[in-house]
Amino acid sequence: YQKRKKAVTTNMLFLADNQGLMLACSEPISGEHNDLYQISECFKSLCLLLEQAGINLEGVFMNADAGFDCKELRKQCAQQKIEANIAINKRSSQETLVDCYFDEQLYKKRGVIEQANAWLDSFKTLLIRFEVLTQTWLAFHMMAFSLLFLRRIIKLNKL
Repeated sequence: YQKRKKAVTTNMLFLADNQGLMLACSEPISGEHNDLYQISECFKSLCLLLEQAGINLEGVFMNADAGFDCKELRKQCAQQKIEANIAINKRSSQETLVDCYFDEQLYKKRGVIEQANAWLDSFKTLLIRFEVLTQTWLAFHMMAFSLLFLRRIIKLNKL
């Protein structure tokens, strides 16, 4: 066992629009947990951030992979009137398989968020976290979001 190889990671929850532009991100949390660790608090903070920005969440479709299939997240989406299109986790109980709405065609558009995450990975500062303070790392994410948005505007103006 070599201690230097032990990975210390940090996770963030991102929300993007259907064009791949990042709208919001949660506060960084320790990456030694699964994707659903403190999902209620993270999702509440994301929704609050979007509401403060004047973005209406009612009727929004949210795609998520099977790693986010839980009753808590589905309940919060229903409270916010967000249509949760979350892939059903095969390891979950059979009762969730019957009650949940899932649209295959809409789920295929989830690749947009994967591409947005890949664009974020192109920033070396974000790929490997060298910053000690979470606020600094969060600020670098906001700068990356802004830069990606400006690139999109410049690309549209050239057309």
